[in-house]
Amino acid sequence: MLRAWRRRSTLRDAERRNQWLAAIVRNEAFRQHARVRPDPTSTIEYREGEEDEGVLAAVELADLHAALQGLSERDRQLLEMRYEEDLTQASIADRLGVPEGTVKVRLHRARAKLRLLYVGATVAT
Repeated sequence: MLRAWRRRSTLRDAERRNQWLAAIVRNEAFRQHARVRPDPTSTIEYREGEEDEGVLAAVELADLHAALQGLSERDRQLLEMRYEEDLTQASIADRLGVPEGTVKVRLHRARAKLRLLYVGATVAT
């Protein structure tokens, strides 16, 4: 209607005002329909995806903690030194007073046990 008001000087025949106004309204409707609008669902899906990723990460972390609780104290301590304290195998061997080869074997076995427990925990959930 604003466009019709602004273009009122283009009306040539006052008796055909209804047809003139109908043409303006029709053209404006076509313009509105042709305009590109952002798709709000992509934003919603993106935000929902973030929440889903957070929930999945929390579940995976809980499963990992549950699997760690299934290990022996020695295996947990060994994995803690390697991954939380970021010690090398040589440093762990020095701290424990065992050969480095022993640390390598124990770490390998501890990771294998953890993997089995973790897979079992994720299958259960």
